[in-house]
Amino acid sequence: MDNEIMRTENSSEEIYTSIRSFVITAQNKVYAAVNSAMVIAYWEIGEQIYKACGENDRAEYGKNLLKYLSDRLTAEFGKGYTERNLRAMRQFYSCFPNRHTLCAELSWSHYRILMKITDKIVRDFYTEECAKSSWSVRQLERQINTMYYQRLLASKDKSSVAAEIQTSTPKPEYEKAIKDPYIMEFLQIKPDIHVYESEYDHSKDADRKSNHST
Repeated sequence: MDNEIMRTENSSEEIYTSIRSFVITAQNKVYAAVNSAMVIAYWEIGEQIYKACGENDRAEYGKNLLKYLSDRLTAEFGKGYTERNLRAMRQFYSCFPNRHTLCAELSWSHYRILMKITDKIVRDFYTEECAKSSWSVRQLERQINTMYYQRLLASKDKSSVAAEIQTSTPKPEYEKAIKDPYIMEFLQIKPDIHVYESEYDHSKDADRKSNHST
């Protein structure tokens, strides 16, 4: 009887593990598709605003245009289109003017952090490394804050420096798309307020910390 119960439990666990993998794979596919569409849309919005405002979006015409666009877009598509966010989209285009260089592996949250790096060479390095190494948003944030680029250049044991991140800030097994505040805003889905506030606050902290470190 005990052996039969054990076999039943093992079988149930195997079925659960298999079904769980299906769910995670499906979620990752949905997240990748939505994220790619969102990043491209924000790049295109940024391009339109940049070309309309020129080099200075804070001149009179630029400020009026951003306010007009923000009011209209927010009324129709929700709060993801504040003037601040529209400026971020414009900056996105300015930092990454070649659409073909955008990395499908990187989320809008990744790009929000990368845009804070003013040195193009350093920014391009982190962009490439982030995509190549599949860093999470938190891992990218930590690498920038701990001056990974400079440490890697100075180190003779580059492989050890590169491997540190997996110990100091392990990447989660999978990142839940439903907890990404930017995805939620883009899809106009009302999130669980407690989950949303936690992730949103972290995204804002990441923006501020990256800004101080560059």
